[in-house]
Order: sequence, then structure tokens, then C-alpha cells
Amino acid sequence: MPYKERDITKRYHTMGEVTEMFNVNASQIRFYEKEFDILQPKKNKKGNRLFTPEDVENLKIIFHLVKDKGFTLQGAREYLKNNKSEVKENQKVIDSLERLKQFLLEVKEQL
Repeated sequence: MPYKERDITKRYHTMGEVTEMFNVNASQIRFYEKEFDILQPKKNKKGNRLFTPEDVENLKIIFHLVKDKGFTLQGAREYLKNNKSEVKENQKVIDSLERLKQFLLEVKEQL
């Protein structure tokens, strides 16, 4: 039986890792944490924020609504409250399409 590498997923991401993922300042992440109830990062004894993969997914949704779709913060908050399951499903589709795009770009470079 061939060896298959396991996908390693982190339980928590630090603030620095999250700011690199989204290419924003930590202050913007903290601001969104105050504005949106779905963001609930854990804090360690020092007070450092630790983001779960679910928090990162919620941040993706917030950034998509605010940056890509042009929602105001109030509009995004209301949209998330009323359409939470639909928004999460749409984000999964967007993520899979982005992975497919990245794969196709890699194949193109190899040709």
C-alpha cells in the first residue's frame, strides 16, 4: 500500500498569520472582530488572539462581502444574519473555484 501524506491542518492561527493571509493590518482584523458577532477568536493568557479555521472562513466571508461585493459593514452584518447558511455554502464554492484556478495556472506553467 503506497504511503499517502496526511493533510496537516492547524487548530489555531496567530494574528500575524491571519494578517498575512488577508494582506491587511491587525487593526482591521480587530475592528472586524468588534463589528461582527461571528468572529470569536480565542485569547491566550497573554491576550494574544488565536483564530480557528472557522474564524478564518468567517473572515473570508466578511472580506468577500465588504471588499468584493461592496457591502457596507451594516449591510454585511445584516446579510450574514439573514443568510448565514447560504453565504457559507457560496464561500465553499468560491474556495473550490480558486483552488481549481490555481491548479490550472500551475498546469499552464508546466506546459
